[in-house]
Amino acid sequence: MGNLISLNLPSTTGQHVVGCTDIMVGAGKEGSFFRLFYPCRPSPSQKQQPRWVPHAEYLAGFLAVRGLDSRAALYGASLIIGSPQVPVIWNGDLMPGKDRKPLIIFSHGLGSFRGAYSSLCSELASNGFLVAAVEHRDGSACATYHFSDVSAEGTSTALQEVWIPFRKPQPGTRLFYFRNYQVHQRAYECVRAASILQDIDTGRAVSNILPSDFSLDCLKDRIDFTRVAVMGHSFGGATALQSLMKGDLFRCAVVLDAWMPVLEESCYPCIQRPILSINSETFQDTKSVQKMMRLNSAGAELKYLTVRGCFHHTQTDSAFISGHLASKLIGPPGTMDAKTCLEISVVSSLQFLRKHLDLAENGLRLENLSEEIQAEIIPNFPVIFQLSFKNH
Repeated sequence: MGNLISLNLPSTTGQHVVGCTDIMVGAGKEGSFFRLFYPCRPSPSQKQQPRWVPHAEYLAGFLAVRGLDSRAALYGASLIIGSPQVPVIWNGDLMPGKDRKPLIIFSHGLGSFRGAYSSLCSELASNGFLVAAVEHRDGSACATYHFSDVSAEGTSTALQEVWIPFRKPQPGTRLFYFRNYQVHQRAYECVRAASILQDIDTGRAVSNILPSDFSLDCLKDRIDFTRVAVMGHSFGGATALQSLMKGDLFRCAVVLDAWMPVLEESCYPCIQRPILSINSETFQDTKSVQKMMRLNSAGAELKYLTVRGCFHHTQTDSAFISGHLASKLIGPPGTMDAKTCLEISVVSSLQFLRKHLDLAENGLRLENLSEEIQAEIIPNFPVIFQLSFKNH
């Protein structure tokens, strides 16, 4: 039958080797949990690579979100998918130097988790960025966890994992209010992650409660907080837009297939910073695009592009799942090669970020891509949506 299912994430193409580590600050649910991707010192010896699925609970949640929540499904998927790894160095040494690195806070989509965009986050890190991929605790992740103090015998205490499963709205719940509440919590978690990294950068005492060989001290004086962006996919795209309203730290946003209906009407005139929207061919409808077009009321750049042959899930690591059972887990593949879709997202994002974070132009631009790839990119808002918006 051939390969039933496999995950093969591509190696990075930027100039830097990439490392990553997990950081959890605060044991409770109100704390912060994110995976940090960063330019890494090259290692002469092979170091450990992180697992794409760090715990069985994530795979179980990933399946449950898709209606496959039986024990048999989990057991079968565990056997089939195995333990794929992310091609980066786990807890590697931060690239030495005194230069400060620009920062991106990344927000995952509905039913996802902190490592599900490793291909994109790794590419950005290989091009010199620090990328903090937040794992949200609002019930929108396929699974996540925090810790609680459990009293042991005598006076000692131990930390015990407390898992937060994916949460669906109860029957009768109005979907907008359910999701809008979540998007505000998610935006707060993005701001919280940036604030923790700011504390680390200034040398304040911050403790990572996870066991790690990565010292947070190496990040002191290495993060450029004049150059911070927020980024996300789907629910994470809406989260990135909402995060722009939570403070002045984020100078711009890159959103991939932003889930626009979860944002309240009052937010549109308040979001007045540069935005790049990278969209798949079929996800956005007319109402969503009209909402997106209202985001540039203050004249900040609003750049919109659509990628032909790219489906909603193609903008995640799921695009690199292959095999006979792949379509049952993630849906039909797009007509565009996953690596090409990733390349478009990376090149367009870097071009936009370098412009609005005042970074040197030292990489590919969209116009440098092959004519075949450029032909699959639809720039600006589709004319039909522009006319509809003007006549609204």
